[in-house]
Amino acid sequence: MNFLATLRVALLALRVNKMRSALTMLGIIIGVAAVIIMIAVGNGAQARVEDQIRSLGSNIIMVLSGSTMAGGARGGSGSQPTIFEDDAYALNREVEEIQAAAPTLRGTGQVIAGNANWSTSFYGTTPEYLDVREWAITEGRNFEAAEMNGAGKVALIGLTVAKNLFGDQSPVDQVIRVRKVPLVVIGVLDRKGQSMTGQDQVDIILMPISTARKRVLGAAQAKNRSVTTIMVKVRDGADMATADARMRELLRQRHRLQQGQDDDFFVRNLSEILQAQEASSKVMALLLAAVASVSLLVGGIGIMNIMLVSVTERTREIGLRMAVGARSRDILTQFLVEATTLSLIGGAIGILLGVSGAMLIADLASWRTELSASSIVLAAGFAGVVGIFFGYYPARKASRLLPIEALRYE
Repeated sequence: MNFLATLRVALLALRVNKMRSALTMLGIIIGVAAVIIMIAVGNGAQARVEDQIRSLGSNIIMVLSGSTMAGGARGGSGSQPTIFEDDAYALNREVEEIQAAAPTLRGTGQVIAGNANWSTSFYGTTPEYLDVREWAITEGRNFEAAEMNGAGKVALIGLTVAKNLFGDQSPVDQVIRVRKVPLVVIGVLDRKGQSMTGQDQVDIILMPISTARKRVLGAAQAKNRSVTTIMVKVRDGADMATADARMRELLRQRHRLQQGQDDDFFVRNLSEILQAQEASSKVMALLLAAVASVSLLVGGIGIMNIMLVSVTERTREIGLRMAVGARSRDILTQFLVEATTLSLIGGAIGILLGVSGAMLIADLASWRTELSASSIVLAAGFAGVVGIFFGYYPARKASRLLPIEALRYE
């Protein structure tokens, strides 16, 4: 008996018991759909973390102010101003692993343009900030040296601020007021994704650090050279750990800290944090796929059970086929084809349901999903392997029946 004839007989046998065949395929359908959906969800979470890494910029290190001590209780990072604008300039000059370091002063407030207003965050910084963050300007220009030295009344704004203040109009050369200080918009920042905490990164205003210190934040800041953070970008190919160690050494020297004294600043390596988060996402994706694969195993066991029942019910038929010349190999092939066909048809239906389910989750739950061809091929291939693996025992049992005993079976 050739393969096409075997396939035709197997399909005919499956059509005789349509309900049984459908229920047998159900486990495979659910398993394949679950694998595709879970992998899509896991890949979506991983892609979101990768977007965060790209949006923050590569090789980023943050230096934060230290903490206060009052009555034995320590405040959080930034509770005591211990890092200064000159520290950033020193890092730029003296640590060769550093490509750029940008001091930043942060504030919040209402920004007004004409009849429109918007509450947002503003940062006083230097032109190097855009290099550190790998942030492009879609329209306009960056700060100039004269504006940095003379506390120029200029600003760069993010797309969210531009949209809420100016709508579809170009904001360049328009005047905004931040804490009643008029600033001319000289550029618009390119879009970026969300931050690690889910915040909109383009809901921001940048201005020269001298402007923020002397004009916007008030007299107290004008006399103080402290900054909120120093954003540092390490050169491509440079070792992050070496850069971190040399930064700490230089800052300790500048702050006159003795051996044994704790640092009066905090250093945070954003790339390591996000890479750890990415690794966690990969582990979660694998875990979800493994859990979903259990459904395929359950479906395979269901196929084996049903095929064993089928062998028992069709014992006389098997004996008759052997009596008229069918070989054990033909019987084995027939039942293997039946089991594999059930798995592949169930796998095809499961793929359709899995793809639809992943798209539905993305649409209704606003949860990012990433469908991949490899996950679909993996699920379909696994379904076929399950059919062969769990169908082999019933097929082998059928092929080893003796014709005389099979024909006498009641």
